[in-house]
Amino acid sequence: YHTFVPLLYQVATAELEPEEIAYPIRKIIRKWSNVRFIRAEVTGVDTASQIIHARGIGDIRYDYLIIAVGGSSRFFNIRGASEYAFQLRTLNEAIALRNHILTMFEQATCSSDPRIKRRKLTFVIIGGGPTGVEIAGTLMELLRGPLWKDYRELNPSDASVVLIEAKNELLPGLPARLCEYALNRLQNMGVQVLLQKSVTEVFRDFVQLHDGERIPTETTIWTAGVRGNDCIERWGMRITHDGRVHVLPTLQLPDHHNVYVIGDSAYVEDEHGMPLPMIAPVAIQEGSHAARSILAQIDGGTPKPFRYRDVGMMVVIGRNAAAVRLNKFAFTGFSAWMLWLFVHLAKLIGFKNKLFVLINWGMDYILRERAVRLILP
Repeated sequence: YHTFVPLLYQVATAELEPEEIAYPIRKIIRKWSNVRFIRAEVTGVDTASQIIHARGIGDIRYDYLIIAVGGSSRFFNIRGASEYAFQLRTLNEAIALRNHILTMFEQATCSSDPRIKRRKLTFVIIGGGPTGVEIAGTLMELLRGPLWKDYRELNPSDASVVLIEAKNELLPGLPARLCEYALNRLQNMGVQVLLQKSVTEVFRDFVQLHDGERIPTETTIWTAGVRGNDCIERWGMRITHDGRVHVLPTLQLPDHHNVYVIGDSAYVEDEHGMPLPMIAPVAIQEGSHAARSILAQIDGGTPKPFRYRDVGMMVVIGRNAAAVRLNKFAFTGFSAWMLWLFVHLAKLIGFKNKLFVLINWGMDYILRERAVRLILP
């Protein structure tokens, strides 16, 4: 199935059902008679022989190949991060985080020790990029809204959301006005934002900062970095320091021009010599470019260099608030929030998904209720 990754955090915070942001791949491609879908685990790629090795189904030969396996979390060699921090890259991880958040509230109601109660109700987010900011805002709304109706025996002051960012501002890369807006908005919502603080180690029940401070918590959410998918290295391809494959400006492998690498797994630089960011708009444009290049090769033409067109970025920060940059224009507030809603609703695949997401958003906005507060096995 296809997962609409930008809304994974809303599954984790009980805003949306998991199936509302997923769509079966076979249903997507059913109208294309020349497309075949194979569900299998790729164990290796032999670029010299043009063979894909897949577990359980044998080898698959190809004429042209596009590698688009996505990325994985980058932990910067911080001890304990991969073991104890929650990631947010798949539906299973989003459901696991939702289960854990609700479980912390259940356990907090059974504790008479104030320290244990506060530790269970402290939620630490590492990374102040778009994902970190969005989950901090929606998680704070969840804690201070619907959950207190369900857990009346708890004191709202015992719950807290802590957002940690190593740099001196949130949303690096966006205009300073938008960064400042995001910071002020989160702080007004009650989020504790720690700037220029780096994490040195993650434990099961606390987070260690570089200055010696310890933050007691049983919930650490990692949104600090992305690297290429680990399978790339297992397949024997040469990778960069962040796990990506160094490709030509055309997105082709240097030694195999019938193989393209796109998305988070591709290391390609812009016209200024800077690596392109590992974000969805880059991957989408690279996918279209690779397809056009293969068609050109089939017709005897030559692929053109890829040029990324930066369309901007948008980040929602709770109810009625967002920060948006579109080309040279930047704006915030309700209008930016409405634009964020429209764009994300339009990008969802499937009419049913669009309808149910709109209903859940409307219910949350009008009734201040979250659709899903279930702890699943």
